Amino acid sequence: MLASEGYVADRSLATLTYLSLTLNRPIFLEGEAGVGKTELAKVIAEGLGRDLIRLQCYEGLDTATSVYEWNFAAQMLAMRDGAGEEDIYAEKYLIKRALLQAVEPHASGPPVLLIDEIDRTDAPFEAFLLEALSDFQVTVPELGVIKAQDPPIVILTSNRTREVHDALKRRCLYHWVDFPDFDREMEILTARVPEAKLALSLEVVAFIQKLRKEDMFKRPGLAETLDWAKCLVALDVVALSPDVITDTIGAVLKYQDDIAKITGGAAARILEQIKQDMQELQ
Repeated sequence: MLASEGYVADRSLATLTYLSLTLNRPIFLEGEAGVGKTELAKVIAEGLGRDLIRLQCYEGLDTATSVYEWNFAAQMLAMRDGAGEEDIYAEKYLIKRALLQAVEPHASGPPVLLIDEIDRTDAPFEAFLLEALSDFQVTVPELGVIKAQDPPIVILTSNRTREVHDALKRRCLYHWVDFPDFDREMEILTARVPEAKLALSLEVVAFIQKLRKEDMFKRPGLAETLDWAKCLVALDVVALSPDVITDTIGAVLKYQDDIAKITGGAAARILEQIKQDMQELQ
């Protein structure tokens, strides 16, 4: 299923995904940014024909922005028009956020709930989330407990900017998503950017693989590989050169110090290494 949506997963991740769907257990994906954690949720939703609900985490996230809040402006207007207290707490005034949406019935079946970058939140929200995921229910005091008839498919991601509490991890099936090796990255690039010529794709993947071994502030992820390949195809590039790399490096590296290292001579050195490696293979 994942492959049919253009997602190339290794055996362990595919197995974990199967177990998650079979046992109704959340998946906790940890790894560097840009290695395909968020994308997994998208392709599962697409492959199963389910709605995707995304909760983007950040510091200070609370129930008002993750579960629900009341439309106070509409409530005030209703009160002005003579509505009673019961009337102003009708469901039509309820603004449903991601966690409430996830436990409600969906015509296509239980949705995929993506809780993205959980490591950006704080401990109180983690504790709240643990409780919500344990029972797959949320409470709106004015309306009562809303429980999922069928649990949503839950995927949590973390870039490991801080450690997430063990209690939350224990609730989930865990997988570390690493940078792909050469063969897998080639397979992914071929699936996602089929318009790229084979020779160019080989050079792009070889360059990225070597770039990750350099002393970088932020190593490029798989997302950058795909972005770079698309940029090169758009420019009708047939082969990498120091000039081409300098012109397009902004698709790969996002920090000036890293860019300065590569455009300062490292690009030519890496290209030379790639040529030598290819000659040895031949």
